[in-house]
Amino acid sequence: MNKLKTYLITIGLFALVYFLQVNFFTWFNIAGVMPNLFVVFVMFLGLYAGKKLGMIVGVILGIILDMLIGKTIGFSSIFFGIAGLLGEYFDKNFSKNSRIMIILMSIGCTVLYEVGMYVVNIIRFNADIELIDFLIKLLIENCFNVLIIIIIYPLMKKLGYYIESIYKEKQILTRYF
Repeated sequence: MNKLKTYLITIGLFALVYFLQVNFFTWFNIAGVMPNLFVVFVMFLGLYAGKKLGMIVGVILGIILDMLIGKTIGFSSIFFGIAGLLGEYFDKNFSKNSRIMIILMSIGCTVLYEVGMYVVNIIRFNADIELIDFLIKLLIENCFNVLIIIIIYPLMKKLGYYIESIYKEKQILTRYF
């Protein structure tokens, strides 16, 4: 029952993130650059729910987004899946209790996703390499993501620990040897 509840929460969060990304942040952007809430969402699920759910949601989310607003199908799902896997890696090696660590994790995932998509677009569409423009857009996007994480961190932490209590078993020894 609890897993069904978290699946519904995940679907609701996806709908909220999609609404914010597609509708709200198209009005509030800087130089045409919006935050990438999908990367933060997938990293959040990988961080708190584990690599399986993070990767699965990342791949499904990437396919859905590619069908709705993408130019090619498949590349976003690969990079979102990697972001979900990175969430689990970050969980094992870094602390989730620090807002600064969550911000650094988000910056890392955003840079990986955007650089990957930039390289794919250069190769796939034979686009020109405009490194300065790309770096400026990447910096603005990361600043947006950081600002959003600063604002929603308490809610993110509370919901994350709830999801973690359902998906990750505590390995506590019940006997002393």
